[in-house]
Amino acid sequence: MTHRVAILGAGIGAKHLDGYLALPGRFTVTHICDLNEGLAQVQADRAGAAVTASIADVLADPDVDMVDICLPPAMHVPVAIDALAAGKHVIVEKPIAGSVAEADRLAAAAAASDHQVFPVFQYRYGRAFAQLAALEAAGLLGAPRVASLETHWNRKADYYAVPWRGTWAHEMGGAVLSHAIHIHDLIARAFGPVTEVSAMLGTAINPIETEDCAALSFRTARGGLVTSSITLGAADDTSRLRMVFEHATVESARNPYAPGEDGWTFTARKAGDQAGIDRVVSGVETGLQGFAGYLDAVADALEGQPGGAVTLKDGQNSIELVTAIYHADRTGARVALPLDRDLEICQGWGPAG
Repeated sequence: MTHRVAILGAGIGAKHLDGYLALPGRFTVTHICDLNEGLAQVQADRAGAAVTASIADVLADPDVDMVDICLPPAMHVPVAIDALAAGKHVIVEKPIAGSVAEADRLAAAAAASDHQVFPVFQYRYGRAFAQLAALEAAGLLGAPRVASLETHWNRKADYYAVPWRGTWAHEMGGAVLSHAIHIHDLIARAFGPVTEVSAMLGTAINPIETEDCAALSFRTARGGLVTSSITLGAADDTSRLRMVFEHATVESARNPYAPGEDGWTFTARKAGDQAGIDRVVSGVETGLQGFAGYLDAVADALEGQPGGAVTLKDGQNSIELVTAIYHADRTGARVALPLDRDLEICQGWGPAG
């Protein structure tokens, strides 16, 4: 079965297109929609797709099964809700929403439409994460103990030359929302959902409205303790996870954009267990990774094979964690999850929220 999809936004949408083109039997890209029609044409030529600057025209086309929203963050929820109302399935880039209330509103619209919404967490799809899952299934990891996360990237003035970046009104948040949201999704999958948050945020690298540095600590549902270090002032772009489980320690490579696609180390706490870990790790095939793996799982879900795709609930959880981080920083308190929806910050964490 081939699903017909329109990509809204030709910037990060180009990376999405790479994934679609790797799955020719599963997807056909019908439209590239962008106000910059020249940029859209470059991507459309790769896919044999039509070019348009009108989101309304895309949503009115009955031949489009799904829209892939790669627009500035403030547009994500309004466009997604319009797409659901038009009878389309939706892929939506991170962050899926600018508040807990917005994320809940999107979930209500999805339920009313009987169509699916898939947040974008493509970093989940890589051989290293399949190896981690295989070790857990084999009982070779045990309970989570502690983890340290690093999102140390380099963002300079040229990055913020795009007018909507670094603003509360349009990007809706800083490094916690736009950069570390991926690594926090990964640790929640490995250690369980976050249940408590402490946070200190700062803006020290660029003259922007939003945060570009953070020091965070989490407790997770499976009892793990996590520290997360975030900066946009590093010399280069690196991301790293080091996870200590009951029976093994796992350390990622430092690839910032595809953390699961490089070789990781899996070290047994007891030397006698190492052979078993090595055997499981070496037996995992590479499979589809990154956007191709993500989109392959989306196609499975659309065809009634749930299990591997990112769910809307995953996206809601990511927004709730971001909200808890901002709340913990501003109050100086340790914040428990899930959040009380009566908290003012659930309506928005920006200055006007």
